[in-house]
Amino acid sequence: MNRNAPLAERLRPRSLDEYIGQTHLVGPGGVVRTMIEQGSVASFILWGPPGVGKTTLARIIANTVEVPFYTLSAVNSGVKDVREVIEKCRADARSMFSRGRPVLFIDEIHRFSKSQQDSLLGAVESGVVTLIGATTENPSFEVIRPLLSRAQVYTLRPLEKEELQQLLDRALTADEVLSERGVDVESTTALFRFAGGDARKLLNILDLMLQATPAGNRVVINDKTVTERLQENPAAYDKNGEMHYDIISAFIKSIRGSDPDAAVYWLARMIAGGEDPEFIARRLVILAGEDIGLANPNALLLANTTYEVIRKIGMPEGRIPLAECTIYLATSPKSNSAYMAIDRALALVNETGDLPVPLHLRNAPTSLMKEMGYGRDYKYAHDYPGNFVIQQFMPDELDHRDLWRPCNNPTEQRAMALQNARWRPQTDSTEKK
Repeated sequence: MNRNAPLAERLRPRSLDEYIGQTHLVGPGGVVRTMIEQGSVASFILWGPPGVGKTTLARIIANTVEVPFYTLSAVNSGVKDVREVIEKCRADARSMFSRGRPVLFIDEIHRFSKSQQDSLLGAVESGVVTLIGATTENPSFEVIRPLLSRAQVYTLRPLEKEELQQLLDRALTADEVLSERGVDVESTTALFRFAGGDARKLLNILDLMLQATPAGNRVVINDKTVTERLQENPAAYDKNGEMHYDIISAFIKSIRGSDPDAAVYWLARMIAGGEDPEFIARRLVILAGEDIGLANPNALLLANTTYEVIRKIGMPEGRIPLAECTIYLATSPKSNSAYMAIDRALALVNETGDLPVPLHLRNAPTSLMKEMGYGRDYKYAHDYPGNFVIQQFMPDELDHRDLWRPCNNPTEQRAMALQNARWRPQTDSTEKK
């Protein structure tokens, strides 16, 4: 290996014995290890964050299985390239020297368009080629359904602290450049924190520490030197990718679950990752209506005000009202009764169709409408004691339905008690003031 190559490339594993992490797939009895050992590989897609060994695992398969192995990168390959490779695979399959089905590895398969993925479908379905794909994006969103149905998805996880330590130990002992130079590891907290479960990032940090140390000096790894060299830790956050959806989901569920500490943590993750603050504020408005609702109507007012404030002041100051609103909503009583009521009502409308409005509830702006009975016998609520009078408000074909069902909180229980008192038949309910 070229000594000038990046450390991550110099240490790239050549076999499963050198591979670190993903024991659920490549450990003893793991499904991928079993396929490799048997030399019979089925189509699958490797899904995981950067630096967890997707491409490396594909290269190990290429070095191990005794079948033709082809590689394409979705970044610089088009439909023409895919078809050319598939034709080569067909030729390999027809060859009298063929030892098995050719394997096609496609890196960053999520970057393939629908038409490019369609061009793969026939070859995979007919068994001309075994497909191995690698992606950092959720295959459910980025890979067409027919291709997903023909390829198993295996999830790769960020490396744990113990696995990062194994990788560090291997780098210090197996790499000729580092072992010649000499490295003193005094602490690893900052190193592992900056790596964030990414093997490539950890090795790149070691490379940076090596290059930033004057020639002839030993490389010192501790929390202070690592932090000084890196200055800041760019958050692992993709505003348009899977992590965007995962973290906003955790944020919303933490508020719904009344955990202000977790909610503020996920808020900080989004802010540090550069998430659009207006997106966060909009989600707070939605949550205030959906999950807090009538239990605390002021929540919606505060959330809406927060959204307007964010639009006026922006960041970084906007982090403060976002945190204030987040904590307020997390500690507020919760109710989804309004959310459930409108969904029940929509289901009822879908079931019963466009039922006519009762005549007494219709406006009568013309004399013809009055003659037809529009507005006749309507009772004006303010003319009656308590500004209430019992009358029909639902369409004629529907009995009164309990679409709103209050939750068990003081505000809604009081409102329901008042409703029950109003609608309880009273002898004087039709007498005007």
